[in-house]
Amino acid sequence: MSRVYDKAFFGSAIVPIDQATLNVTTSAVLYGLSIYTVFPVCVTGKGLRAFRLKEHFKRLLDSARIIGIDTFEKEWTEAKFIDAVQQTVSANAPHEDVFVRATVHVNERVPGTRSRGLATVLSIFLYEAAPIIPQDGARLKTSVWRRVPDYAIPSRAKVNGAYVNSVLAKQDALDSGYDDCIFLDTEGHVCELSAANIFLVRGGTLITPGTGSDILEGINRRTVIEIARSTGIALEERTVDLTELYVADEVFACGTSSFIAPIKEIDARTIGTGLMGPLTARLREKHTRILHGEDPEYANLLTPLP
Repeated sequence: MSRVYDKAFFGSAIVPIDQATLNVTTSAVLYGLSIYTVFPVCVTGKGLRAFRLKEHFKRLLDSARIIGIDTFEKEWTEAKFIDAVQQTVSANAPHEDVFVRATVHVNERVPGTRSRGLATVLSIFLYEAAPIIPQDGARLKTSVWRRVPDYAIPSRAKVNGAYVNSVLAKQDALDSGYDDCIFLDTEGHVCELSAANIFLVRGGTLITPGTGSDILEGINRRTVIEIARSTGIALEERTVDLTELYVADEVFACGTSSFIAPIKEIDARTIGTGLMGPLTARLREKHTRILHGEDPEYANLLTPLP
């Protein structure tokens, strides 16, 4: 279990974490009608920095628009959101890298199965930046559960209730002795892990499922793509077959909570040499430097926090 910090932002103020609660009659509790984003705040040589904070706020806006939660955007500007994040970080004063989870909860009481014109409340809390999968070589299992398709619950929206799909898939993997799962879409093509995007390397080309493959359009996924393009790494975003993973030179997971994690085994098949490949290592080193303010080229992705 991750260690959670003592103070949270809830509604409009900093409160003890135990007071950041929702009523059992709200849509957030009854239907999982909340949207969220998670981003790292890292210790750098110039103080604490939040990674791609503005893009994470936009993710909340986009998720709200997709689901039809229409009151959040009217009440929260980017500047107001950043101020709430700054308040939360300042109140907890972390001396280590942390994850920040910001969630928009629909807290209207018993409104039925609808989303428009309903009251919302924003919560923000911090917890230790512990990775959700091993960083020295994770073992994955193809899930018996298929990824919920865009025409059912859109993956582009980070909707709390939709993560029951991920819980089912990851628990199946854990029960089978693996670290995480690989989702396939309804056509049998590769999507992602339970809570991370996936990349593979074949013949020096970096490949990842395209945005039409029922994936979350991950912000760290976008970062890896930008790094690849700026450094001349051949890149393909396209449909990926499961068997391509089996014969890949390298496979890695990518996400806020997984960082860049090498995959050493899929469905009892060793990937490449079973060790972290050179391109994975190169991208991970670059990504780590960016998060910690050590790469001037990407300094604009970091927001200073008090």
